[in-house]
Amino acid sequence: MKSKHLSRRLLPGVGLTGLLVVGLLPATSASAFGVPAKADAPSARPAAAERGAALPYTEYEAEAADYDGTLLTADPKRTFGHTNFASESSGRESVRLDSTGQFVEFTSTGEANSIVVRNSIPDAPGGGGIDATLSLYADGAFVQKLDLSSKHSWLYGNTDDPESLTNTPQTDARRLFDESHALLEKSYPAGTKFKLQRDAGDNASFYIVDLIDLEQVAPPAAKPAECTSITEYGAVPDDGNDDTKAIQDAVTADQNGDIDCVWIPAGQWRQEQKILTDDPQNQGQYNQIGISDVSIRGAGMWHSQLYTLTEPQNAGGINHPHEGNFGFDIDDNTQISDIAIFGSGRIRGGGGAEGGVGLNGRFGQNTRITNVWIEHANVGVWVGRDYDNIPALWGPADGLEFSGMRIRNTYADGINFTNGTRNSRVDNSSFRTTGDDSLAIWANRYVKDPAVDIAHDNSFTNNTIQLPWRANGIAMYGGYGNKAQNNFIADTANYPGIMLATDHDPLPFSGETLLTGNTLHRTGGAFWNEDQEFGAITIFPASRDITGVKIRDTEIADSTYDGIQFKNGGGNVPDVEISDVTIDKSNNGSGILAMGGARGSATLTGVTISNSAEGDVLVEPGSSFVITGGPGTTRAAR
Repeated sequence: MKSKHLSRRLLPGVGLTGLLVVGLLPATSASAFGVPAKADAPSARPAAAERGAALPYTEYEAEAADYDGTLLTADPKRTFGHTNFASESSGRESVRLDSTGQFVEFTSTGEANSIVVRNSIPDAPGGGGIDATLSLYADGAFVQKLDLSSKHSWLYGNTDDPESLTNTPQTDARRLFDESHALLEKSYPAGTKFKLQRDAGDNASFYIVDLIDLEQVAPPAAKPAECTSITEYGAVPDDGNDDTKAIQDAVTADQNGDIDCVWIPAGQWRQEQKILTDDPQNQGQYNQIGISDVSIRGAGMWHSQLYTLTEPQNAGGINHPHEGNFGFDIDDNTQISDIAIFGSGRIRGGGGAEGGVGLNGRFGQNTRITNVWIEHANVGVWVGRDYDNIPALWGPADGLEFSGMRIRNTYADGINFTNGTRNSRVDNSSFRTTGDDSLAIWANRYVKDPAVDIAHDNSFTNNTIQLPWRANGIAMYGGYGNKAQNNFIADTANYPGIMLATDHDPLPFSGETLLTGNTLHRTGGAFWNEDQEFGAITIFPASRDITGVKIRDTEIADSTYDGIQFKNGGGNVPDVEISDVTIDKSNNGSGILAMGGARGSATLTGVTISNSAEGDVLVEPGSSFVITGGPGTTRAAR
């Protein structure tokens, strides 16, 4: 089968050559929803108009290219969890290569010297993954074999409980895709025809190609004069030996004031222990003291890369099994930039196995994390520690900033703000294939003073979120003054694009929670034995009220179920304000739905709804929810 149709995926900047532009390209066209093309640089962004992150790569969908292979397309309900490759694909389509000579070919729109391929290849018969190659060509000339692996994909089980999934092969599988990345030996100009082809020696029984990122990566940055290299402490790049002691010694020297900055040069650096602060008093079973007053800089996320070979549960001697044996534990006043952290986790829970956390700790004040790539962790970043984890060190994150993050292929959250995190933000970052909420605010109760230490005034702005294989694009559980603005969210496998909820026993919602300027495409889905259907935006008062909700200037398209859904629960959702919202094509649901047990009210202003399978505005029998304004309301059973 061969195709050359134009992509209709509604990512910002749909081009005319079978590509999806998600990067910094000045000459891209606007999407079908009127989202402007990306500016030349983040500083040039007209913030009120933009959706998603300004990213340095261009994304190409396999199904929108020339290909000789089999097009995989999701079923109408985008069923998840039963080895459904297309349901887990970007745009809910991908291309399968079964025979030698089959290929995916596309034409680049910008200069590129690197490639990322989101793909699926088979697991080993007994689990544990296989390695395989796929051949890359440029303008018909062979470039190199790309190394692919299924070691970090293929979780099994017919349960939706993540702790009960296994690496042992069964009939039902999920988390089917992973990514391969490579720096190429030279740069290729715009207009290059890149081909991924199955050649002799590419021996996996099948290859599924979902999308490709091309990026022009800058050369490695030079060491700043004020920094001291980890090589001064004995680290050796690319030799396969453990460099943990050298990295830890350099960080400790910086923390003690002996040096001004830690430099991680270009190279592959093996790390098998979490970097933290020594705990000579042994304050608990595990060391839970993070680093403070440290600056760590690298030559660029493609160049300065930390990696681990040991799965966290097998590492021994780590600070805490859940937090893993890689990355950094941070308590206060720490800056980290321009590095990559690659974990070795393969599962979330299950027999004590854990995937580890890339960055975790209290984070404190004056902490900035910039341009850090995290992959194959259980959680990319977990912000916060429970108060009873050494009460004397209590200090919730305040003014914490993340920007330019690239978080991929996790088993749980991307970045989670917990334990009273306040005045903090994630901006201009990208998330793909997270195994729980890509971005979350959890106002949990494990704080010093539950009346004061409530998560508040945090923001998620200008982020691109794609393909969470479990849970939400963005979730907020309790708190006040929190905001999600100008984010682009696409292809959630089973949960909403955005959810406000009071499950997980959070501290209450109060004040205002603002969702504005967001675009959601192909979000929502069915989960929990496929008995619960979630909307693109879902408000779920599971245990208590959700108050102060404002949804503004939002575009919702091609939802699996409802566009906006008010879910049954023990709480009330009063006085929701919904304004300037466009909802188009709710495939298996309504534009706006209030379920049979939902309680509360919403006012619609400037709301446009079209192409809904089950009515524009639907209030199910038994609900006391009141919706005023906007399209007419129907009270009927689904």
